[in-house]
Amino acid sequence: MTDTLREKFDNKTIRIGILMGGFSSEREISLKSGNAVCKALASLGYNAVPVDIKTPSAEGADSSNIDVAFIAMHGKFGEDGELQALLEARGIPYAGSGPQASRNAMDKIITKKLFIQAKISTADYFVMPLKTPLEKAKAFVESFGMPVVVKPRSEGSSVGITIVKDITELENALNICGQYQNEALVEKFIKGREVTVGILEDRALPLIELRPKREFYDYIAKYKDDKTEYIVNPDIAKEYQEEAKATALRAHRSLGCRHFSRVDVILREQDNKSFVLEVNSIPGMTERSLLPKAAQAMGLDFPHLCERLTGMSLPI
Repeated sequence: MTDTLREKFDNKTIRIGILMGGFSSEREISLKSGNAVCKALASLGYNAVPVDIKTPSAEGADSSNIDVAFIAMHGKFGEDGELQALLEARGIPYAGSGPQASRNAMDKIITKKLFIQAKISTADYFVMPLKTPLEKAKAFVESFGMPVVVKPRSEGSSVGITIVKDITELENALNICGQYQNEALVEKFIKGREVTVGILEDRALPLIELRPKREFYDYIAKYKDDKTEYIVNPDIAKEYQEEAKATALRAHRSLGCRHFSRVDVILREQDNKSFVLEVNSIPGMTERSLLPKAAQAMGLDFPHLCERLTGMSLPI
């Protein structure tokens, strides 16, 4: 926190509730993020209280009598604006995007529309109800052009995503997507280098290139495969790095996000043009996570990053 905030709140008496867990497909990742944040703040002398949210309410936060919330929730009831709205109704301050911006970022279809409105380059797409008859779906995808990426409308951590290179793979992709939602976002596949841009206090942090050993940066590559490489300040021409950072910051702003986020970008193979994939309003928060890696490159270690994010929620 800033000195002003330290003067206003005794770091040993203010109760910081680390909201984690939840009941989405990303519960396991949320618990890792939350416990890492809790440990980091405690290492600086803060009274950090772990709060495992198990129901769609702010009951856990209420019963813990916290002064401020640090949201380490991913997925449904973490990133979709519901928890943020409940915290605001209870007068509990928190860092990160507000209810509407959180909904914008979580819903990939709303995200796409806002990107297009803001003239931000993103992959061409269409929305497919999963009740669409298979043969009709195949015909539509073939006319759209392949390969395509099939993903659920509102899931994070690459959950439920499949790259379809052959039309015979479409049925399986739609079945996987259907485990999470009844509507799929179908995007044109853009071949290129995968990078991510952390945003902190309206500033783009250094690029990190993602080099998975799998087909793409999926759930396993993110959380289970130790072979995935993360290259901070990669060997990409400065002009393209700056374009990616500027595009990422515009994407963050176009959704109404505040304080911090992480923006995933593809640099198209033939010309290094930046195409935004999505904005993560509550990015992973372990020392291995990407926003902390980018902050570390700027000289901000993990405990002090957690402290700084907490400070954003409090009045100056």
